[in-house]
Amino acid sequence: MPTPESQVTDGVSVIMPILNEERHLAESVTAILRQELAGPVEVILALGPSTDGTDEVAARLHTADDRVKLVTNPTGRTPDALNAAIAAASYDVIARVDGHGILSDGYLATAVRVLEETGAANVGGIMDAEGTTDFERAVAVAMKSKIGVGGVKFKLGGRPGPAETVYLGVFRRSWLQRVGGYDARFTRAQDWEMNFRLRADGGIVWFTPELKVTYRPRGSFRTLARQYKQYGEWRRVVAHRHKGSINARYLAPPTALAAIAAGAVGGFLWRPLWLVPAGYVGAVTLGGIAISAGSPQPVRRLVPPVLATMHLAWGYGFLTSRIRLSED
Repeated sequence: MPTPESQVTDGVSVIMPILNEERHLAESVTAILRQELAGPVEVILALGPSTDGTDEVAARLHTADDRVKLVTNPTGRTPDALNAAIAAASYDVIARVDGHGILSDGYLATAVRVLEETGAANVGGIMDAEGTTDFERAVAVAMKSKIGVGGVKFKLGGRPGPAETVYLGVFRRSWLQRVGGYDARFTRAQDWEMNFRLRADGGIVWFTPELKVTYRPRGSFRTLARQYKQYGEWRRVVAHRHKGSINARYLAPPTALAAIAAGAVGGFLWRPLWLVPAGYVGAVTLGGIAISAGSPQPVRRLVPPVLATMHLAWGYGFLTSRIRLSED
């Protein structure tokens, strides 16, 4: 049972790092404002220097509902946005939501209940990828498969319980203050990195499939490759920063890329080595066909190259990462 000082009180502050989210921002904020909760809810949009119509959408949302508050994030970097929004938050429970995420009904009430029941520092649930175009749907298929993400609970689901990390997260404010919030040096992987610090300090990070957020995937091969390259780059930084935080699942993409490259080049000297990249292409093709069964044909054709993009971009980012953190 949680101790009296760990009880959740008052309302929920929803913090949102926003940059170029014109397409989905209104849908995301509307889903938050429709949440049924015993206490009040506020939404804090930390606005970066967007180059689309995001600021205009945010201004309309603020004008229409005074529960929507705006703060500026001049750097446009996600951890800076999150820390600025936390500083402006009014309540004891702080929920992170991205500008392209749509909360399921009852999400916030369920999160508050699970925080109380478990005494956790952070609770989170399923990142439910759902596309609106054929390409986005193909990415969603890949993200919901073990061949795509390697068994991550917050993308595939699973039994409730302690976890390494969760998607987004609903936090006790006291725990965010205890670990110093998000590390502003982490452009990507800031969630994983902070959850590592929460766990290292004795906090519980709790996964529950009761919580679900609809996630809109990237809409092109270029943006998907950039996203996964950055994931790989920053996951290596986390591994360097926190020894012992890496495992075989994270090493699989860079290992596969190295083997494919070695086989492709080495095949000019010894032809059997070409079986390595050929085997990967075959495995991804057959795997993509298997996991996309039941999808429309245009989506099924896209799934194998989407899988390859995710694997190889992540692996390339990990292998070539030259990111170095500034001194503490």
